[in-house]
Amino acid sequence: MDISHILNHLGEEREEYYGAVTPPVFQTSNFCFKNTADMREKLKKELETPFYTRGFNPTVSILRKKIAALEEAEDALVFSSGSAAAAAAVMSVVKAGDHVVCVEKPYSWTNNLLTKYLSKYGVASTFVNGTELVNFEKAIQPNTKLIYLESPNSLTFEMQDIAGVAAIAKSKNICTIIDNSYNSPINQRPITLGIDIVLHSATKYLNGHSDVVAGVVCGTKERIMKMMEEEFMTIGSIISPQDASLILRGLRTLEIRVNRSAESAEKILEFLEKHPKIKHINYPFSKTNPQLQLAKRQMKQGGGLLSFVLNIEKAEQAEKFCDSLKRFLMAVSWGGYESLVLPVCALGASGNNDSTLPWNLVRLYIGLEDPDLLIEDLKQALEEM
Repeated sequence: MDISHILNHLGEEREEYYGAVTPPVFQTSNFCFKNTADMREKLKKELETPFYTRGFNPTVSILRKKIAALEEAEDALVFSSGSAAAAAAVMSVVKAGDHVVCVEKPYSWTNNLLTKYLSKYGVASTFVNGTELVNFEKAIQPNTKLIYLESPNSLTFEMQDIAGVAAIAKSKNICTIIDNSYNSPINQRPITLGIDIVLHSATKYLNGHSDVVAGVVCGTKERIMKMMEEEFMTIGSIISPQDASLILRGLRTLEIRVNRSAESAEKILEFLEKHPKIKHINYPFSKTNPQLQLAKRQMKQGGGLLSFVLNIEKAEQAEKFCDSLKRFLMAVSWGGYESLVLPVCALGASGNNDSTLPWNLVRLYIGLEDPDLLIEDLKQALEEM
């Protein structure tokens, strides 16, 4: 299906709401019924028809259709955060006594889910270097029910051979989940590579305006229905109709924003690669990336997120660099219109619970500003350092 049609028209039955170009916000918790029989029938289809907004809301339904189509999935659920989406997806697959294989250095709250929360209920996890397929094969145990991927991750950008991992998993009847937030559906579509469930922090590119926190799970209708009836309805981490409307607004410009961010990142990458105060750069499409060919095979282009190691000796120098930036906001998250800087040295000695992260690592998100102005800012901050 054409991306522009998905973003601008799919799921928008305008004749049902007076021809309004923009879908209305169905800001209601409750829906009424014609009679007892009508109520009984709609209760049977609570994910598909108005009954109670915790299960179905017309505004949220439009968003679900669009995101599922973008990922070439059969259906999707929208949650109140990316961590809620990840938790529901994982919990829909495993039970006590099961085993999970996960890539090293996943998103911090995914790590907490596996190591601190699910471990209390008898779910074991093994973390592997996902850059080599053989590591997944070695980690699989008789009780392995899930392989969890994040390709690339959002700090040092290691990738996994998605199709290769999916093939291994399918041969052993193991479910696969991937966090596809870095790429968005514009740059990578894991379901076409064999993945079962795709996650997004919709806070990032899908919304794109830094004013909504949300998450998405995409998969088959069977998986989504099971997840809806169990994890989704039980935990109740739903998105509000107002926030769903804001994400629908954000989707209109998704392709334009993602492409602009990636194009600007390439220009900034070229500048950083030549600078003597940059020791190492982490970016999927960097010429120095040993996984460059894999990136080209499974991704359309790089995103707007990159990181680098400063060629310095003291943490104070990293602080000086970041504090000297004038056009980058210092903040977590990414995927919005604004450019951001995240210094690992600000996260504490443990590097936000990951001691493998070097203290002189800095992450940049390249937003929609003029890339030449961003380069000028980086240049002067490096000189200040």
